[in-house]
Amino acid sequence: MDYQKLRPLLFMFPAETAHSLAIKALKSGFVKPRASTDDFSALKTQLWHLNFPTPVGLAAGFDKNADVIPALLGLGFGFVECGTVTPKQQIGNPRPRIFRCPEQRAVINRMGFPGKGVQAFKDNFAKFLAQKPRPQGVVGINIGMNKDQTNPADDYRRLIAQIGAMADYITINISSPNTPGLRDLQKRDAFLDITSAVLEARTKYCSTDHPPPVLVKLAPDLSEVQQAELAQAALDSGIDGLILTNTTLARPADLPEKFAAEKGGLSGAPLKEKSTEIIHNFYALTKGQIPIIGVGGIENAADAYDKIKAGASMVQLYSALVYHGPYLAHDINEGLLKLLQKDGYTHISEAVGANHKGEIPHEIRA
Repeated sequence: MDYQKLRPLLFMFPAETAHSLAIKALKSGFVKPRASTDDFSALKTQLWHLNFPTPVGLAAGFDKNADVIPALLGLGFGFVECGTVTPKQQIGNPRPRIFRCPEQRAVINRMGFPGKGVQAFKDNFAKFLAQKPRPQGVVGINIGMNKDQTNPADDYRRLIAQIGAMADYITINISSPNTPGLRDLQKRDAFLDITSAVLEARTKYCSTDHPPPVLVKLAPDLSEVQQAELAQAALDSGIDGLILTNTTLARPADLPEKFAAEKGGLSGAPLKEKSTEIIHNFYALTKGQIPIIGVGGIENAADAYDKIKAGASMVQLYSALVYHGPYLAHDINEGLLKLLQKDGYTHISEAVGANHKGEIPHEIRA
């Protein structure tokens, strides 16, 4: 499939309609798995008790209801993060709520966690887990609260109770700008309260031998003071990792005026440098003690490699698929091998935090 030839047709549809067509294409088998003879052993990544075939993953937001996990793993992703899932079904914000900017390779969304709710998500996920053999790759679940919830911890506990044990890892989403009050959880006391509730629920409802790691996804719009506060909170909380970053509320000056005026979170190429800076800062602030998954503006292997050298153990992408097509992860994996070879590394782990070498001992907690 030549995506660049197909893209003008897809862009004739509203962005959300195009996304629905992509899900249907994956379900139907129209998008074929990317066959590969490449040896990606130099990219295999072990974190916690999990083995990732490659460090390139799909960020939450694409497969909200866990509909097409096997098809996504077949595209070259080493891991896929499903969701964000909420306890109750909700329709999200009014449409239109996704906006493309091809000249800047950017997207703005104000989705508001639309989804079928945890029961439909659980049914779909169970079908995936029942496949024999299970497709290669790690699958995480991104959890969020319903818009009308006044006590967020209740929703997160409920989700852990119902689907936590199914996940390879769990991401607490407290950084979407499209759910009122959600980003207020990015304050030290609220952060510690919500992570404590999730970790307690994990102990109660998940395997004690290999409990799913718990990660927290943060926003890129954090001041230096907030970054320092949250880095220490992450260390104090006992969580297993961070995902940096979610979409931004910032609007770079070179965005077209009409596009920039849309409310919601900005993702894609304009987020690249901002998210890489946050990764760099958190790696330094935590002294490399908490694994980081880097996301934001990754379009090619060089972008992914920049985030890895800044301190990310792995990376995720999403918006770039809109502009570069479904096989982007495979292409990035191939490019990472070349970049490792160029720098004289034999394994991707040697590049993690390379920009900090001499400053911070390499002490990733697995």
